[in-house]
Amino acid sequence: MKLPALAAFRYFDVAAQTESFVRAAQQLNVTHGAVSRQVRLLEESLGVQLFERRNRAIFLTPAGRALHDTTLSVFEQLHASVQRLQQARDNVLVLSCEPTIAMKWLIPRLPAFHAAHPDIQLHLVAAGGPVDFARSGIDLALRRDDFHWDASLHSLKLCNEAVGPVCRADLALPDKGFAGTRLLHSATRPDAWKHWLRLSGQSARGSSRAGYEHFYLCIQAALAGLGVALASRMMVQDELDSGQLVAPYGFTEDGSAYYLLSPEPFAAGTAQRRFADWLTGS
Repeated sequence: MKLPALAAFRYFDVAAQTESFVRAAQQLNVTHGAVSRQVRLLEESLGVQLFERRNRAIFLTPAGRALHDTTLSVFEQLHASVQRLQQARDNVLVLSCEPTIAMKWLIPRLPAFHAAHPDIQLHLVAAGGPVDFARSGIDLALRRDDFHWDASLHSLKLCNEAVGPVCRADLALPDKGFAGTRLLHSATRPDAWKHWLRLSGQSARGSSRAGYEHFYLCIQAALAGLGVALASRMMVQDELDSGQLVAPYGFTEDGSAYYLLSPEPFAAGTAQRRFADWLTGS
C-alpha cells in the first residue's frame, strides 16, 4: 500500500492536538479549508473516519486516536532528529585558507584549537584569492588583502604582513646586498622581492634566481639550503624559533595584512566567533 503524503499526516496531527481545524490552520499558517481538505483526503486514502464532525467541532474516532498516537511519536522523533542535525552542523566549521598559511602556521597550531574547542569540527580547504561563500559551502576564509572583496562581507583583521629574507644559518650572506646569492622567487607573489628591496634599500645586483610555483615551496627550498627565500614572518615563525632558519635582515611590514572573512557577522557564541577569538587570542 502506498502511504499518503507526509503533509496530510502533519495536518491531521496538528488538528488532533488542537481539536480544531481552525486552530490547526492558524498554527500551520494555512486556511481552514486546506486543513479540512487534507484530513478528508487522508481519511479517503486510509478508508477510515478519523474525526467525528459535530456542530463545527471535531472529535477523534478510535481509529483517529490510534493514528494520532503514532503521528505524535513520529513527528516528535523527526523534530528531535532535525534539531540534532542542525546542532551538529552548527559545530562544523569549513575554513578556506591560503595554502602556505595552512601548512606553515595554522595546521601546526590546530591541536591547541581542538583542545580548547573539542566540540567544533574544523574542515580545512586550501585556497587563495576571492571566495564565493554562496556557492562554495565555506563558512570562513583566511586571506591576505591582496585582492578586493565585496563590502557585504564581514572582515576581522588578524595582523599586518611583515616579510624578510630567510635562509639556513650556515648559508653565508654578504654584508651588503645579495651578490653571489640565489634568490628564491614565488609565482604567487611575483613582485615580493622587488617590493622588499625597495622598502629595505638593499640591492640584488649579482644575485641569481630560482622560481617556485608556491610560497611554501620557497620556504622548503630555503630549509634545504637552496638559497634565500623572501618569507612572511607569520609563516616561518616556527622555523625561526627552532633555529632551522635565520632572518639576517629582520622583517619589514609591506602594507598588507591578514583578515578573517565571513558572509555573516561574527555572532557571540557561534563556532565562527569562537574560532575568530582563538585566532586573535581573545
